[in-house]
Amino acid sequence: MLSKTRGVVFNFIKYRESSIIAKIFTEEFGLQSYIVNSVRSAKARPRMALFQPLTLLDLVVYHKENGNIHRISEVRCLHPYQTISDDFKKSTIAIFLTEVLNRSLKEETKSEDLFEYIASSLMAFDTIESGYENFHLQFLLKLSRFLGFAPSSLDEVLPHVGLDLQASFTSAHRNAFKDLLTSDLAAPIGIDNNIRRDLLEAIISFYQYNQENFAEIKSLGVLREVLY
Repeated sequence: MLSKTRGVVFNFIKYRESSIIAKIFTEEFGLQSYIVNSVRSAKARPRMALFQPLTLLDLVVYHKENGNIHRISEVRCLHPYQTISDDFKKSTIAIFLTEVLNRSLKEETKSEDLFEYIASSLMAFDTIESGYENFHLQFLLKLSRFLGFAPSSLDEVLPHVGLDLQASFTSAHRNAFKDLLTSDLAAPIGIDNNIRRDLLEAIISFYQYNQENFAEIKSLGVLREVLY
């Protein structure tokens, strides 16, 4: 059955000589896999650029209930990014967020609210010109609400981090965490680099505790080098 939906690309794998299988989180069907034939050829329509991670798409898809892999009839870019691809810091944050989303969202369950949150957050991130160094922290804390384990304070997070890190937390950490929880997404918050790094490690530990098989985030090291 042909259906229209919006989607955000999570990743893709190469399939045969010129095709791919793209994992896309859709508004109508949740997380799905789509085979896209001949997309890796030089004259391909659509082009591979449409299936880069976090690309927002308008889709017409062939959806079969209980099917493992579906097909795309029509595709176009929903929101061409203006800054994320060209800004090194932003692109590093985007790579990190892509990996977290891949680790966190594994079910096919439809969630229009979650899709809207992800899509609107990425579009907002694309428009921010400066002061976005805390965006990934705010994004993860707000994403945890949709995943069912949102903390209400730093005290809920600290038991799940290492003892050495726990011992380093101060009132400044608590105040910064509170600001991240209560502020609008991407609102500028003055946070020291060391505190930002500590809070990121704590939030990642909290995700690992609350999500089964939440593997190590490989891009975390690069993110630390770029932002901290």
